[in-house]
Amino acid sequence: MTTTIPGLVYHSCYSELSLPERHRYPITKYQALYQTLLGSGLPETLFSTPQPIAACELELIHDKTYIDSICNGTISAQAMRRIGFPWSQPLVNRSLISVAGTRLCAQLALSRGISLHLSGGYHHARHAEGAGFCVFNDLAFAAKSVLSQGISKVLIFDLDVHQGDGTAGIFASDPAIITASIHCEKNFPARKICSDWDIGLAKDCTDAVYLETVHQSLETLLNWHQPELVLYDAGVDIHQQDELGLLDISTEALYQRDLLVFNACRSRGIPVAAVIGGGYQRDITALTQLHLQLFKAAFIACDLTFRPEIKT
Repeated sequence: MTTTIPGLVYHSCYSELSLPERHRYPITKYQALYQTLLGSGLPETLFSTPQPIAACELELIHDKTYIDSICNGTISAQAMRRIGFPWSQPLVNRSLISVAGTRLCAQLALSRGISLHLSGGYHHARHAEGAGFCVFNDLAFAAKSVLSQGISKVLIFDLDVHQGDGTAGIFASDPAIITASIHCEKNFPARKICSDWDIGLAKDCTDAVYLETVHQSLETLLNWHQPELVLYDAGVDIHQQDELGLLDISTEALYQRDLLVFNACRSRGIPVAAVIGGGYQRDITALTQLHLQLFKAAFIACDLTFRPEIKT
């Protein structure tokens, strides 16, 4: 695979959502990550801006009644509590654009080898409901979309600390899309849906055990299934300082994990589209540093010398 700059996808709406004071979701992290990358020397021209999808396109993976209830604001208060956000029109717009962004990220990966989305990873959204800060399932939508472009098999490799229950449920009977989740077992969701490959880790899991689990799992999945595209959920909520994660993984191990994924796929000529996934710290600067590991790893995997760093 030839050396090229990774595809980059971002939209300003990702952080333009008004949430109640002290809300648990770190909505400003997307803009902070984007500004850090620009401040490190990446020009704005390298970033692609997604346009919102039409709501009807979501019927590829979601129930029409559910889609309409979100888009029209008729969804019940109880259902919105499960999602974790108050309903608003900006939330609808952001959700439609973020889903489009992961699809664009997948398309860029097919042409560039590696592509990165500064959002995404909404893996708790099921066929007919949302949950856990996830309205629509961008990973599932991107996977289903690329099948119509001639791709025959996709691996969704989910390394967020929370199990990818929504994605697993949507593709429970679809042999063209392989779902894999390596997560903290004693964490949300309480009721998990079986992926094609699930490993639930103990809360005291060490860096070495974690990295070996990721390595052996990815090697097995790539060898068994030989996917033509990997959608990678690079959640940083496995980190030892994450406030919702419950694992004890270091920053260096985060970087090594991401580099491992990119190198394993790149050595086989398999494109990778990565989303930043979950990460929950109120210290946005510290959280940005963790998400930045994905971008550092991607550039190194592409044999590029650019190493973005937070300037203090």
